[in-house]
Amino acid sequence: MELFAHCEREPERLLAVTEAGERLTLGDLNAAAQRFAQAVGGHRLVFLLCGNTPGSLLGYLSCLRTGAVPLLLDAQLAPALLGQLLACYHPPFVYVPQDLPEETRTLLGEYRPVLELAGSALLRAPAGPEPELHPDLALLLTTSGSTGSAKLVRISGKNLDANARSIADYLRLTEHERPITSLAMNYSYGMSILNSHLLVGAPVVLTSRSVLERPFWDLVVREGVTSLAGVPYTYQMLRRAGMMDMELPSLQTLTQAGGKLPEALHQLFAAWAAETGRRFYVMYGQTEASPRMGYLPPERAVDKCGSMGIPIPGGTFRLLMDDGSVIAEPDCVGELVYQGENVAMGYAQGPEELCLGDLWGGELHTGDLAKRDEEGFYYIVGRKSRFMKLYGSRVNLDEVERLLTAQFPEATFACVGLDDSLSAFYEGGSPSLAQEAAEFLQAQLRFPLRSFHLRPLEAIPRSSAGKPQYAVLQKML
Repeated sequence: MELFAHCEREPERLLAVTEAGERLTLGDLNAAAQRFAQAVGGHRLVFLLCGNTPGSLLGYLSCLRTGAVPLLLDAQLAPALLGQLLACYHPPFVYVPQDLPEETRTLLGEYRPVLELAGSALLRAPAGPEPELHPDLALLLTTSGSTGSAKLVRISGKNLDANARSIADYLRLTEHERPITSLAMNYSYGMSILNSHLLVGAPVVLTSRSVLERPFWDLVVREGVTSLAGVPYTYQMLRRAGMMDMELPSLQTLTQAGGKLPEALHQLFAAWAAETGRRFYVMYGQTEASPRMGYLPPERAVDKCGSMGIPIPGGTFRLLMDDGSVIAEPDCVGELVYQGENVAMGYAQGPEELCLGDLWGGELHTGDLAKRDEEGFYYIVGRKSRFMKLYGSRVNLDEVERLLTAQFPEATFACVGLDDSLSAFYEGGSPSLAQEAAEFLQAQLRFPLRSFHLRPLEAIPRSSAGKPQYAVLQKML
């Protein structure tokens, strides 16, 4: 893979810096990858439970370097949801950090350690059948990791290289960059930051700290962090933390993706960046595109407030009517369709589909409704599909309904939402159901309790076919 071009030539080059001041080099990665290859033995599936740690970074990159295929998962994923994925895909290996929750350790009781790397361990399953993998398959990401959905995105090495090249191009990345891990590694946006900076030979600063913690900013200053990435919620926290009043001489670039930024916040940060000589990039992507598809050039961040921008280098957009015809005129809404080498190979909904080749042919129907202005800048106006964003993470509303129904079978649920706020309407159930269900979702999905709003109804509105009328419920928010 092109991502590793610097590894053989420059083993002394810096790969990452930790909060404790530890320095990892590309030579350290080379050594880790060699040990990983010996333990795994080729093109095999590895569940990689991630944190923003040296062990997770080395494990992820060692997989890509040696041909093992990682499925990136949050190390704090609810054990029951991890158990569902294990039962579905039967991975021969699971790679875990030291600080694994006790329930998860119990779940993995039959797995035996075969390798330790920087505080993480590679565990091997008891002998048994394992899934067949397509030769081009390099990485698996969840479509809705918080719900433990078995539906995965199948990504090739070509997809990852293409998107890293495009990102490095439009962000004008050089080896002198130094980003910080303000996003989770298992999140496609956080992963893409690692990939694009590895490509240009720039080190990353590893931390699990929140932007609301003082040590985070001490680290930014100490290590000369040059760029900061965030989802809309991150930018709310950045404003609350008073970032715009801090002395941050090395910080030059801010990037945002993971949902549409409220226009007031967009305008605020765009204006601040312009006034202070910094660059503010609003971006658009989906996991299915490995993940970036669009960006708003920073010089247009103020006057194109609300836009997600133009296609990334090497990609193209078009808008389609419901009948499939292409929309040529400006300011008409249609489904956004993207074409580019970074479009994934397709989905897998079970182990038997991991051996499939490229089913999408470089074209992705995003499910987002958008319009294009006269200058060719795109604006997202809504979604066709049953997904929403919670703090930058995509959540499948149908999966949430299934989780609730399984836990509270006495009630019927219908979920809708706005970004960062999920509402579950329900009929039936006990008087305490609202609180119990909100706490259940908090425990399962790992988002703040305030993200969930349970609303009782005498009857959920339904169509003549008996299907919930989500549009009616959406208007009740």
